[in-house]
Amino acid sequence: MNNPELKERTKSFAVRVIKVVEAMPNNRIASPLANQIIRSGTSVAANYRAVCLSKSRADFISKLKTCIEEVDETALWLELISESDILEWSRLESLHNEANELLAIFLSSAKTARDNA
Repeated sequence: MNNPELKERTKSFAVRVIKVVEAMPNNRIASPLANQIIRSGTSVAANYRAVCLSKSRADFISKLKTCIEEVDETALWLELISESDILEWSRLESLHNEANELLAIFLSSAKTARDNA
């Protein structure tokens, strides 16, 4: 997958996270989770764009680690939203799968970059 495709994929991921947040109820339990997932889920795309502008291999790896952390955190929030019965798993499962696929891509890219250093 090349940079433009992954840029679009991470942006689509962010839009899907936004739609999940829009579907969540506005109450004292769901609101903090909504705030957390909107931050982590949308930052994946923003941080991946920063990866694409890296100035060095070390900078690339460092910024990619941020993507790894944010997408993994987003997967956790999706699990908590489901397990807290805020939204049905069927509404979240494909987004969770995408988070795991992005995580695998980022981990593989980081490993390759470290191995080539």
